[in-house]
Amino acid sequence: MEKLDHIDRRILTILQRDASLSLEELGEEVGLSRNAVWRRVRVLEDSGVIRARVALLDAERIGLGLTVFMLIRTDRHTPDWLERFAEATREMPEILGAYRMTGDLDYLVRARVADVKAYDRLYRALVARVDLHDVSASFVMEELKDTTALPL
Repeated sequence: MEKLDHIDRRILTILQRDASLSLEELGEEVGLSRNAVWRRVRVLEDSGVIRARVALLDAERIGLGLTVFMLIRTDRHTPDWLERFAEATREMPEILGAYRMTGDLDYLVRARVADVKAYDRLYRALVARVDLHDVSASFVMEELKDTTALPL
């Protein structure tokens, strides 16, 4: 874990909310000069605390109105199978997250698609690439909270 002081935490909180702020604006919010803020942000980037600065898009406005969680069970746990599964999930842009789980469920996959037909195409493409024992899907009816901001 990185050692972060209260100013680093404040900078990170602000950048998670709006990474487009200028160094001057960021400095005003945390009470530091432009150069001091630049040095801190540079250290946070170089150390990997800040991985990237991105634009967050409104999925519905670009035609991806359906969030689906795929619950996957497999009867294969070989390194070769895992690598093929990981590669397939990384290469399919509809898949936003893929997680190996504890308990009865082996993998949980989060995807964004246009509609149920688009989900079916995603499902067919995934099972064509990787043998899966059991796949079920849950479609999100309402998003109560969806954030990328980590608690600091």
